[in-house]
Amino acid sequence: MSAAYYIQLLLEVMLPMALLVAAGGWWRRTLGASGVPVVRGYITTITLNLFAPALLFAAAASAQITTDLLSVPLLLAVGMVVSAAVLYFLLFRTRLGHNLSAPTRAGLLLCSVFGNVLFMGYPLLHFLFGNEGARYAAFADMGAATPLLWSAGVWIAVHLGGQVERPGNALKSWLMLPPVWAFLLGLLVGQSGLELKPLVSAARLIGQPTVPVMLLMLGLSIPWSRLRPTGAVLGVVAYKLILMPMLVGGVAVLWLGKLGEAQIAAIIEAGVPTMLMALSVADRYKLDVEIVALAVAWSTVLFLFTLPIGLMILL
Repeated sequence: MSAAYYIQLLLEVMLPMALLVAAGGWWRRTLGASGVPVVRGYITTITLNLFAPALLFAAAASAQITTDLLSVPLLLAVGMVVSAAVLYFLLFRTRLGHNLSAPTRAGLLLCSVFGNVLFMGYPLLHFLFGNEGARYAAFADMGAATPLLWSAGVWIAVHLGGQVERPGNALKSWLMLPPVWAFLLGLLVGQSGLELKPLVSAARLIGQPTVPVMLLMLGLSIPWSRLRPTGAVLGVVAYKLILMPMLVGGVAVLWLGKLGEAQIAAIIEAGVPTMLMALSVADRYKLDVEIVALAVAWSTVLFLFTLPIGLMILL
């Protein structure tokens, strides 16, 4: 990757993303402690019920299903499962987590596995690979990150966090998410052969605010006044941003022998910062929300440094 190409990436993708996160941080200061949850609730509601479903419907409806496309969520899922096993051992069986409470360790485990594959990955992969890159992000989210969050992620929160006796039906919660149904409907439309380009174009237009709005909420959710990290947080963030993409890259090379565009997309997705939804899961299942917020914040900041190094290696 040439210096000019990286500068273009910085100006067209990373700078707008950073400005939106910073705007959310400034907004957090003006809202005060009582106003943040209210605004965050409104943003979450409109994003989950309108913007994100439209974006995912358009991506799925316009996708040509190929083995390359399907390799993205498959590789990411393998990386997430193996990473969960590795970090479970480190946090629950070594000195890395021996002074931490169960809710803190479970929260850190979530942070090490679940990345912001849609809201960070979508604009980045779209810049790198065009519309096909945007589809990689959509399939990575719906084919790996989201279903694993509401299955393995909830299991981690309930059984390893140990703070909730009646967690409810996580599968039902996942199936009730509008983005899931929109994505499945988009797949049906895309494979039906029906000529619905105006509908897909309209959905793509409606879905455009998804990424900017969620990056704004990311800045709104980070506790900027309490950013002093712990050793465990930095260790988990280093694993998420560096070791997890290396793991996915190794699996891809062993499986396919070489890295194509889709496999590079999977590696990039493996190294994106911690998923914002991890905060919601931590809050819902009474994990250590503050430590999760710290991991989200530091992974987002340090991603600005790990991304160019990763791209120089991959491209």
